[in-house]
Amino acid sequence: MTDRPDTPRSRRERPAKPALTREGIVAAAVAVLRAEGLRKVTMRRLAQELDTGPASLYVYVRNTAELHAAVLDELLGTVGPAPAEGSWRERLEQVLTAYTAMLFEHPSLARSALTARPSGPHYLALIETLLGLLDEGGVPPAQAAWGVDLLLQHATATAAEHSADEASEEDWDALRRVVRDASERTHPHIAALGGALLSGAPHERLSWGLRTLIAGIEHAPAPD
Repeated sequence: MTDRPDTPRSRRERPAKPALTREGIVAAAVAVLRAEGLRKVTMRRLAQELDTGPASLYVYVRNTAELHAAVLDELLGTVGPAPAEGSWRERLEQVLTAYTAMLFEHPSLARSALTARPSGPHYLALIETLLGLLDEGGVPPAQAAWGVDLLLQHATATAAEHSADEASEEDWDALRRVVRDASERTHPHIAALGGALLSGAPHERLSWGLRTLIAGIEHAPAPD
């Protein structure tokens, strides 16, 4: 006599769950990020995804902040190495632009990246690439060390500022009106430069900012 189709299966008959690993947890977190955004990347949500309890995850990841940093590190692997063609300044800008473009694709991650502290292999590879390009340009080591931090801060802040859901179009329209209508008597400089203050596409402002920072890093000595 065969079992009825709806007969509950014994736990012993169920396929064994894959063993938990940090790599598997991060991969699941990246999948949730792509599908639902960073807000949903929580220990409880991942525990559901991996069919386990939240407490089991803390063996591999200390807290949500570390998890988000690990997700950022994983996505840094998509940035890629420096291009082979072009001057060191051009290639440096291209790497940083690729980094910013990756964050543009994940607005919530861009905002989190302002305070995240990744320490994985892809983050180290990115830092090594940036330092190598600055070294190729003859930038003194101390200036290069501080300069990398400054360049990444600017690129990250740009991505966070221009994230798709950062501000509504109504908010931007309100800001444009305030700047455009500034009085020459009370705010002469804003009145004179109102158009320029908010001009330029995001990629144009990013490129100008990076080139400006690179030039400053070349020539501004770091303190002893």
